[in-house]
Amino acid sequence: MLLADGSEPGPVFFDLGSGSTFHESTSWWHYDGTFRRPTAVTMRGRCACDWRGTSRYPIDWEKVREDDDPDAYDTTGLYAEWEAHLDEVAGRAVTLPGDLVELLGQVHERIDQLWLEDNSARGYATMLKTCDALEAIIAQVGPEAAQVLGREQDEVAPAIAEALGTTEQAARTRLLHYQHLIWR
Repeated sequence: MLLADGSEPGPVFFDLGSGSTFHESTSWWHYDGTFRRPTAVTMRGRCACDWRGTSRYPIDWEKVREDDDPDAYDTTGLYAEWEAHLDEVAGRAVTLPGDLVELLGQVHERIDQLWLEDNSARGYATMLKTCDALEAIIAQVGPEAAQVLGREQDEVAPAIAEALGTTEQAARTRLLHYQHLIWR
């Protein structure tokens, strides 16, 4: 969202009563000027990685109020620009080897088949046992890979984030998750 002066407003806070915390939102439809909230005049795509879209999309508040459903408002251009950004990020990320992609696809497909074939307690137990096997692989491989990358994190954090196709903060979180993963 952008205000008339071109700035991005901070989050909108909602006082829900007698608690010490306040709900906050950055959803565009909350910037409609009611209850002393700022009024957004245009929307622009944005991402957690600090990317900002180049196009601006005007907000017709009369149309929003008339429909009384923010989800019905046309934001397709905004989302198309954001999805193009996500495709660009994914294009810079590490590509999994084709045979691994195929194997993971087969595992996913087989789990889906289990879901359809046997909805008994035994079928669900089989699915959970499959998840256990996958988690065991992750616990065996993940910590070592994360520890190696973690040692280099400060020097090459942007490159690690790009290789993972995510933000630096999300990459740090993922590394910490895998570094401290323990399988029982």
